[in-house]
Formats: sequence, structure tokens, C-alpha cells
Amino acid sequence: MTHVRHLPSRPGRTVDWPAWADSALVTGYRRLGVEAPWAHQAEAADAAWSGTHTVLATSTGSGKSLAFWLPALSAVRRAGTDAATGAGRGRIETVRRRATTLYLCPTKALAADQLAGLERLLHAGELRDVRVATCDGDTSREERRWVREYADVVLTNPDLLHVTLLPQHQRWSRLLSSLQYVVLDECHAFRGVFGAHVGLVLRRLRRVAAAYGAYPTFVMASATTADPAASAARLIGVGLDEVRAITDDASPAGTKTVVLWEPPELPGSDAPWSALLPEDDPWAQVSVVPAPLPVAVAAQGVVAAQGVAAPGVVAQESVAAQVSVAAQVSVAAQAARAPETPLAGLPSGPLGTGEQLVVERSDAPRRTATAEVAELLADLVAAGARCLAFTRSRRGAESVATTARAHLERSVPELAGRVSAYRGGYLPEERRALERAIGTGQLRGLATTNALELGVDISGLDAVLIAGWPGTRVSLWQQAGRAGRAGADGLVAFVAREDPLDTYLVHHPEAVLDAPVEATVFDPGNPYVLAPHLCAAAAEVPLRTDELAMFGPAAPALLDELVERGALRRRASGWYWTHAEPASGLTDLRGTGGDPVRVVESGTGRLLGTVDAASADSTVHEGAVYVHQGATFVVDELSLDDGIALVTRRDVDYGTWARWVTTTQIREVRQELAWGPVTWGFGDVDVTSQVLGYQRKRVPDLQVLGSSELDLPARTLRTTAVWWTAPPEVLEAAGVTLEQTPGALHAAEHASIGLLPLLATCDRWDLGGLSTAVHVDTGTATVFVHDAYPGGAGFAERGFDLGAFWLRATRDAIASCPCSYGCPACVQSPKCGNGNDPLDKAAAIRLLDVVLAHAPSSTADRTPSDLGSTVDRAGSQPS
Repeated sequence: MTHVRHLPSRPGRTVDWPAWADSALVTGYRRLGVEAPWAHQAEAADAAWSGTHTVLATSTGSGKSLAFWLPALSAVRRAGTDAATGAGRGRIETVRRRATTLYLCPTKALAADQLAGLERLLHAGELRDVRVATCDGDTSREERRWVREYADVVLTNPDLLHVTLLPQHQRWSRLLSSLQYVVLDECHAFRGVFGAHVGLVLRRLRRVAAAYGAYPTFVMASATTADPAASAARLIGVGLDEVRAITDDASPAGTKTVVLWEPPELPGSDAPWSALLPEDDPWAQVSVVPAPLPVAVAAQGVVAAQGVAAPGVVAQESVAAQVSVAAQVSVAAQAARAPETPLAGLPSGPLGTGEQLVVERSDAPRRTATAEVAELLADLVAAGARCLAFTRSRRGAESVATTARAHLERSVPELAGRVSAYRGGYLPEERRALERAIGTGQLRGLATTNALELGVDISGLDAVLIAGWPGTRVSLWQQAGRAGRAGADGLVAFVAREDPLDTYLVHHPEAVLDAPVEATVFDPGNPYVLAPHLCAAAAEVPLRTDELAMFGPAAPALLDELVERGALRRRASGWYWTHAEPASGLTDLRGTGGDPVRVVESGTGRLLGTVDAASADSTVHEGAVYVHQGATFVVDELSLDDGIALVTRRDVDYGTWARWVTTTQIREVRQELAWGPVTWGFGDVDVTSQVLGYQRKRVPDLQVLGSSELDLPARTLRTTAVWWTAPPEVLEAAGVTLEQTPGALHAAEHASIGLLPLLATCDRWDLGGLSTAVHVDTGTATVFVHDAYPGGAGFAERGFDLGAFWLRATRDAIASCPCSYGCPACVQSPKCGNGNDPLDKAAAIRLLDVVLAHAPSSTADRTPSDLGSTVDRAGSQPS
């Protein structure tokens, strides 16, 4: 353990049921144990009932679903009661349609979970007149017809709206003409390009509903995020003053103990990195940072300071005081351990600048986070706890579950069968069974990917283990919120991978526990995303001039371009789609790259699961080991054309790891700019990845047993990129040696990707990058940043337009960071495929200084306001 933090408990605050709430519905809730709503539930439900767009952003397990189902189901019941009793009979103006509700969420699993909860509620309240159903890509034609004709509440996802409901809105006229509420659950998941797509689908929904005379109220449930009202307004396309945000969480919370955990060093290993430094290094001297403090020592200082800015937690002491105490303890321990070193305890960094000291970690190689979490999971299960273990990959989930079961077989064999894996790719019925088993206690431990991060109702968990940084603080607190739900105490342990980012976080608790959560970032005004949705909107109902404000200020000019290209036709009455093919086919909301590959057992024809098309080459290639619920299968054949991988059940003691190569090729230079010897470019690129072969490694020691070559096709993403070069004279002027060049370029690439979302209103996950000491197309050292979507999404182009401003911000962010080697705040990336290695922070600063010195004066002072605010482009003004 490197740090322990105790987050204080919180009492719950209840209020009376709203007077307008349907009495039978209230009875149903009471029979399920909800005697009275929490204050935030009632406040959000009241706002929604009054017709105000509402976003409820509170902690995991705070009962957000009651806030939207109470008004939605009461509206259905009120209309039905009026019709049954004949209220207003004989008066045309009092005729009331039976209200309908659309529930939208990111995943099918969440919709299925909500359906199960609704059915329990309706049964408890004896509400037989409310008809609810899910409708998605798995729904049969007969079931879909029943949903269109009879359902009061339809649970679905944005994908079905985009490809089916909106293009065929005439078939859904009953639902749309009576649409009173649209519920958006887990709406913080709608981020980046996916969030922009969903925002435009919702604008299309509002527009089509208005054509049928319906103006629904949107009720949104979100994790705790920064500025939820602004995100919600931008998502549905209304003004900020039209959205009410409820953020005061009144649900009870037990004491939560958060542990930051670094796996132990492997015995008999060392990492003598200081020996690799050249003797004549002019930049630095070397001192050694001591190993992490023992828990007992830390408890006297850092643990005693419990200030925190985590969701729903009251700070007891300032962050500054915490850092001060931690620094005092650290310096004292360092001095005690290395009294002979005159540099001990002094400040350090940035590495290689010559301004201060170089600090070198003394850590030897450590045990893997997967192995550590598996043992912790087994220990917790043996102690009687119910636990979730979050991993970064499907392979990790299977490995943790298998290893934990093996530990239990040796110690408490009767519990080995009560640990399982849960991940995407399992069949729906398998996932539902696992969710029920962990909820009822039949299973005590579940190793899972982030598939269980969203709001599937699993209560009564004692502990959550997190193997590796999940990418954002929002995700961290969502996963942590699974521990101690329903007001019980809980344990959360974040276990670091052997990665610089994770290592930094477990030694800097303030970066994990005291920093604010991130905002949800997306841009519905992005022309690359907006254009196909304008075509889809025109295909649904011809677009009129007075409707364009809904789609943002970029819409008129974009429509003119679409007309010029022949995509749309302009008539006096508006813009029309006149092509035979459906306009909804112009874009894919999630950019998944094709239908999933089915994994089928050869001997029986049994469908085991699915694998995303984009990852099939590396996970279910011929010879690959596929693990399903602890059972190992070997892939006999992969047919990409048919989308099937045939496997055979075999017990093997090894796993397989694919080897691949990724290249970036410039296809067309659209724009180019010379900064003296430095060249800036923007254009079309092919980002090509190809699996070349795989290694067989023995489990668990990962000894290489052999390797095989594969003949698989290359996968190419045609997208847009911005790039800049650093020819030899620039590297020489920066004092960047041949050995330092890869680390300098890599650090600059990471930091620039981290800063571009501030200028382009995108998400870090919407971008990709490559840095190379010599690129075949430029002939010199080059840094590429590309859009991670087919055809591009406008982000790289924004970076090119603001090159000097962007690179200056990148340089300042790196230089102002007080760390020595680099950290998540500057050059480390949570999505680096190379494990954040190599990175050279100081060399990156020197390199960026020289590159920026060549920036022409005409571009050096250019700011985002010169090109128009990305917030303005988001189109979140009143429609």
C-alpha cells in the first residue's frame, strides 16, 4: 500500500412523495422497500413533471432511475385513468393521448436491467395497464410490431433511433405523437465523436416529434461530472437556461476506504538504470528516490490528512496541508535512508534541463497488476466479501478469474466455483445470469471489464478492485461507486500496473483523490459529423430555414456545400434528400468497423461469444487461445469474410500474444506550411495495422514457448492528420541526441494529443498519434496526430490551423509541470500502446522551444478566437 484514504459516511435525506405521483406507483415502490424518496430524487422528478429538461448528476447507486420513472409512469397512468373514467368526456379540447416514453442508454445490458426493474415495480404496484418493452437490433420483427403498436415505454439505444425509428418514423407515429418524456441514462457516456453523433440524433428526434405535435421533456441521468448542465444542454441542443441540474446527492453513503496499491518488487531483480547514463552527461547529476514509505509511516502523515474533492465527499483538511505533510514525511524518510547523499530531500526535475536535479526511481520490476488483483480477489472472497475486480481488457478479466479460482482451489476449494469472469462478447443470456448471481450472492467474485461500470443494478458489494488506471476520474469513481452501494461501507483498491502513469498515480494520491472529475466533451457542430446528419434529417422531413438553429451556426454553410456536391437538393420549401439509399447509412454512430466476429465451437456448433471486428485479427487468429469462463479453446480457423472463428476445446498451459506493426502513410497533402526548416502539414493519411504473427507464452510465468507467423490482411483507416517535422539541424540545436530523439518526439506527441481537445472540442480517445525518428514520406523525424475516425472528424485540421498556439500550449503544459520524468499531467498517456516508453520530458521541452522559435510572427499569436470558438460551433443555443 502506498496510501490509504477514509472517505466519511453520509446520512440520507428523504422527503415526502410528490402530490402528483400516481398512488399505485408509490405503493409499488413502498412494497419494494422505498418508503420515501431521497431529496434529490424528488427534486429531479418535480422538475421533470413541470416540463423542465433535467439532468441528475449524483453518485453511483444513488437511485437516479426513480427520478425519471416516477414522472414518466405517472404520466402514462394519468392519461390511462382519464380515458377509463371518462374525465372531460364530450369536450374535444380535453381529449388526452396516452403518454409515451423513450428510454435511451449506451448499452443493451443496461436497457435489459432497467426492464427487469420496471417489471418488478409494476408487479409490486399491480399496474397491469402499463406496457413496457425493449427494442433493439436483437428484437424480432413480430416483437417490434407489437412495440410500435402498443408499448407505452420503449427502452432502446441511439443506434436504433438512427437506423430504424427516425428513418421509418411513419411506422412509429403512435409513439412519437404521444411522446412526453425522453430519458437519457448514463449520459456521461455520450462523449467524443460518439457523443456528437448522439446529440445530432436527439436533435433529429426532437424535430420529427415536433412534426407529430409532440415536444418531449428530456430527463438525463449522469455520473458526477464537471458542469453537467452545460453538457446536457449541448447534448439535446437547447439553451443552458432551459436545463436544470440536480447535483446535491441526498442518498446515504457508508464509509469508503480507498487504497492505492503498488505490487511488490519481484525477488532477485534490479534495475540499474543509472549505469546507462553517459559519464559526460552535461545535463544532470543523479540521486535516488527511496522506495515507497511503509504503511505505518504513511499513516502518521498522509493518511491522517483526509481532504478530498471526490464526488459527494466533505473535505476535512486542505489539499495544500496534505501535500505539506506528505512532503515532510517523504523528506524525513529519505534523509534517514540515505544520509550519505548530500542531495537527499532536495527538490528535483525536470530531467535533463540542467536547472535542478535528475531523480531516478530505484524500483525493480514488479509483480503484474493482474496477478496481484487475482490474489486480492481470492483473499476477499475467502474472507466472505462480495467483490468486483475491474480490468483493462477481456484477456485480463479471464486471467484474473482463472487465477483467483486457482488460489481458492488450494485454500478454500468449496469457494472456487463462486468466482467468474464478466466481459463484452459473452452472450446476453450469460451476462444476465452472471448479473443475477453476483447480485444474489451466488457468486462472490466477478472479474470484469468496464462492461459493469455503467448502471446495471448490482448492490450489496463489499469491495472493488481496479487493475490499472481506467482512463478518467469519472470512470474511476463510477467503478469505485460499486463498493458499499445502498449506504453500506466499502473498500476500493486501485492496483497500479507496471506503467509510468499508474506508478505516478499511486505515489501522488492528490492526482487521484483530490483532483476534480472531468467534463463530458463533444462537439455536435463538428462539420464532419454534422453533414451526414443534415442529410438524414432532410430524408426524414425536408429541412426548413427556421429549423437550422437547432443544428448550430455551421448548418447553413454546410447545407450549401451539400447542395453543391449533389447530396441534397434545395427548393423554395427547404432542403430535400432525393436518393434511393437511406441517408442514415452515411454514418456509423460508434465507428465499430463492421459486424462482430462470432466465436463458434467446431464440434457442437455452439456460439460461445463475439469479438469486435477491429480486434478479431489479434484475438481469434488461427492458433490463438480463446478463454471463455476459464475454459480454453484454440482457434482452428478465422474467416473474416464470413465473420466466424471456429474453435476447439483444449486444455493448454499457454496463452497467445499477437505481434503487429502500425504505419502511417501520407496519401494527400491538403495544406502545408514552412517554419524555416520545420514543415507543418495537414492531409489524408492511411493508418495501417497488420498482425504479423503471435507468440505462445506459458502461463503464469510468461516464458516464451514459441512463435508463429500469420498471413492476415492489413487493416487501413483512411483519415486526416496534422504533422510537423524536426530535421537534423533542429534536433541538434535542441541538444537532442540520436538516443534521446524517440523519447522527445514521443513525449511531445502525447502532450499535444492531450492538449488538442481544449482547442477542437473532442475527447482524447477521438485521436491517435505516431512519432518516428525517420518517416518514409517526410524523410526526417516527424510527429503525427490523426483523427481516429474514417474520413476524419475535423480535429487534426483544427490543430493545423492553430499550430503555433497548440504547440505553445503543449510546451508550456510540459514545462510548468513540477514532475521530473513526466506524469499524466504532462507527457504520459492513458491510452499509449507502447506502455509510455520511451519518454524524455526535458528533451521534449528543448525540442519544442526550438520548433516554436521558427514559428512565423503571422501565426505565433493566432488564438482559437481567430477561427471561431468551438463552443459556438457546438450549437447549444435555443432552437
